[in-house]
Amino acid sequence: MKAAVYYQYGPPELIQVKEIPKPIPKHDEVLVRVHATTVNRTDCAILRAHPFIMRFFTGLTKPSNPVLGTDFAGMVEGLGKSVKGFRFGDRIFGFTDQGMSSQAEYLVCKTEKFISHMPKNISFQQAAASIEGAHYAINFINKVKLEVGQRAFVNGASGAIGSAMVQLLKYQGLHVTATCTYKNLGLISSLGVDKVIDYEKEDFTLIGETFDYVFDAVGKSSFGKCKPILKPKGIYISSELGPKNQNPILALVTPLMGGKQVKFPFPYDIKTSLALVKNMMEEGKFMPLIDREYSLNDISKAYAYVETGQKTGNVTINLF
Repeated sequence: MKAAVYYQYGPPELIQVKEIPKPIPKHDEVLVRVHATTVNRTDCAILRAHPFIMRFFTGLTKPSNPVLGTDFAGMVEGLGKSVKGFRFGDRIFGFTDQGMSSQAEYLVCKTEKFISHMPKNISFQQAAASIEGAHYAINFINKVKLEVGQRAFVNGASGAIGSAMVQLLKYQGLHVTATCTYKNLGLISSLGVDKVIDYEKEDFTLIGETFDYVFDAVGKSSFGKCKPILKPKGIYISSELGPKNQNPILALVTPLMGGKQVKFPFPYDIKTSLALVKNMMEEGKFMPLIDREYSLNDISKAYAYVETGQKTGNVTINLF
């Protein structure tokens, strides 16, 4: 089978598409024919082993698993003898930020943690694009207690995390203000956002409004910069470690001081995220944005594009 592989950490040019043996499922695994996968921020972090802490999961000096990919949508083509709840031909999707070798024509995976049946009437491309960003967004939201009518600010609403975030917040009845570039103003407004700001023309920290929550979906701001738009008990949550890795430290210190604080999400419980995404998509309340589609042979180009930081929503790799 064809697969995207890498043997050392570094830039997209190191990725090779080559023939490798088709995997054989163990007794508690399914064999999946991958129809679509994505290239996302997690994949890029794994490729470069950046931040350095990634190496404790992917291999200290070189990749312990040469096949790239963290998410997929596909069809069950084989079953281990102990597998329950799945059948040959089932349409399934899944994700794990530790990597699942999904940028390949076939993969094997255990069923209890990382996969679920796909939403009905959804394409493989839409299903693959629905997971990574939404999983992180859900874990952001789970760090706080949302109430209908609260005010939330999302910095970077056009990425995979941000575009999922605004849909999740509106689903739970919040008033949402968000930033994006001028070219995406209409697109982000169409997701139900109450107010959209072109961050290239306006400094959102000077808008004179305050919010219960600031969700920094691109990790390009900071708690210090966002303090002026937080309410007295407001909460700042970022997708990144922050300047000088400050966010995890601030998450420990600021709650002790009262007032404005930082929370830092450690994403977990992928199964619950998959269930929520599935339900919302079937209800018509969530749809991932897809920017570009590539073939497996052009996957290094997909990585290079994602690394520019200019993608809108998701970038998919179509295999079948």
